[in-house]
Amino acid sequence: MLALNQAHVTETSSLDLAGLSALIDKAFYLGTCEAGGAQAFLLAVDQDADYASPNYQWFCARYPRFVYIDRVIVAPAQRQQGWGRRFYSALFEAAAAAGHTVIACEVNAEPPNPASAPFHRALGFAEAGSAELAGRGKTVTYLVREIAP
Repeated sequence: MLALNQAHVTETSSLDLAGLSALIDKAFYLGTCEAGGAQAFLLAVDQDADYASPNYQWFCARYPRFVYIDRVIVAPAQRQQGWGRRFYSALFEAAAAAGHTVIACEVNAEPPNPASAPFHRALGFAEAGSAELAGRGKTVTYLVREIAP
């Protein structure tokens, strides 16, 4: 998972092993596809996580209860195999079972992530805001999707 994350820091952010382990410990949901090593994963936390991410904190300031998708990464060899949809479907089910009604995430607007925005729109996510991340050279669009508990 660490190697997969580090291969996609432009879309997510860099982590070392301790940082990834700490994030996994905070996870509300972790979905993985492993075939000879991690090929895809989705990691999400809920509103109770002790997490300093500015994107996560943006949602904390606006929503009393939510599940935040911190990172979803699919290795190039596994793309177009339905992993993203499977992970999101499983996350929606887990969140609903726990009584959550809001799923939150962000999509890079700058630098752009052209596959992510249409993927999230197709799953029913809507724009909730945006921010320029100081010192990171990124602008993100915040997205939410309501689910029935």
